[in-house]
Amino acid sequence: MDGVALLRPEEQVFAAMLTGFANQQLARNLARTTVEGRENTVKAFTAYVNTYPWNWTPAMVDEWLGDLRSLRDLKRSTIRSYSEAVRSFCHFVTDPLYEWTATCEERFGTHPVQVVHEWNTAVHVQDNESDPKKRAFTKAELHAFFALNRPGFDRDLRLWL
Repeated sequence: MDGVALLRPEEQVFAAMLTGFANQQLARNLARTTVEGRENTVKAFTAYVNTYPWNWTPAMVDEWLGDLRSLRDLKRSTIRSYSEAVRSFCHFVTDPLYEWTATCEERFGTHPVQVVHEWNTAVHVQDNESDPKKRAFTKAELHAFFALNRPGFDRDLRLWL
């Protein structure tokens, strides 16, 4: 894009960023569904804040995630997934190897920064966050279940372990 006058520079630079982000993830052998999901999340965040990545702030992320949690009652794991998508995108566009900071500085007089940090990101508080009715059994629970329902299970289990 160097030296080329763009018709709609903001839209075109953002589209190029998304294409580069997708290519970088595919090069890392991530699933296409993961790549598309992250792109959709970044687009949703962009629409919510109504500005492009070179103008994003951590406060915008706080507001967006807070609204998703309080107004839409999204699960913690979904919120974490969304914040990770934005974090990954910001990591990509702020990496000097991809030169987006220089491109944005030249075209818009500012550049993207990382807006998702440990102080505005939910952390795992337990090994398994799923609904307790859907979680996997522990080894002890499996042992107790099968031992009750099948005589001789203890002996067979020792052979497997």
